[in-house]
Amino acid sequence: MVNVQEGKEKELCNTAIDHILSEKKDMIFDLVMKAGEILLHNGAEIFRVRQTMEIIAKAYGVKSVDVYAISNGIFCTMNIDGYFFSTQIKEIPIDSVHLGRVAEVNNLSRAIVAGRYTMEEAMEELERIENIPYAPNYSRILFAGIGSAASCYLLGGSAYDSMVSFISGLALYCFIIFTEKHKFPKVIKIAIGSAWVTFVSSLLFTLGLGDSLDHIIIGSIICLAPGVALTTSIRDFFNGDYLSGTIHLVDTLLVATSISVGVSVMLKIWNMFVW
Repeated sequence: MVNVQEGKEKELCNTAIDHILSEKKDMIFDLVMKAGEILLHNGAEIFRVRQTMEIIAKAYGVKSVDVYAISNGIFCTMNIDGYFFSTQIKEIPIDSVHLGRVAEVNNLSRAIVAGRYTMEEAMEELERIENIPYAPNYSRILFAGIGSAASCYLLGGSAYDSMVSFISGLALYCFIIFTEKHKFPKVIKIAIGSAWVTFVSSLLFTLGLGDSLDHIIIGSIICLAPGVALTTSIRDFFNGDYLSGTIHLVDTLLVATSISVGVSVMLKIWNMFVW
């Protein structure tokens, strides 16, 4: 009778241990995948995503971890207890960039390695980082105008052209914020946005503002230029991540094509009905 009772207690104890280990495995996996998702979703390079996920996993005692990341997805396999391997796959769409979140995740990974965060605390911190907001809309609109004006002047426009580019840049980013709220597809957003800013620039130039329509339009569309995607693509190629580099390059070319289509179509329509 005593042996039976001891056997039941031992079985319950083993069950409880297995349950704790299972929860630990799930938490480690969720934590590592969450960190990788935030990095990739906000414009981090592929090598940084892979390296950070491996560092966090090993800091919490994972026996082995293999991460394969591309520009729009993560494949992760872990051996947490030395016996069983687990794999997760996460699709992550290419989206807008928020380098502040990337920097915060990098700082968190260093703090985890230093032993300053439990898994629960680290997960709470990741959730906070994921919800870091973008800059206020008025600030984004203002600096879009300033960036357009500065780009126009640097690319050869006059101060008068820069003033017009400033106004066009403000109008463009108001439209971009509108499309973000209404979840426009990326290609449609870029094509219509470039057509809209071309229309505003042409209208202002026809009304007598500015010296060169070409410089005004070039400066005004700079906010749509895929600079981060192109830079990330080049870095991925240099790091040997050819598939991710190709994906980012295709995204860059798609955005550039959408810009050219929007500008050229609007100029054609404007010349047909105005000039």
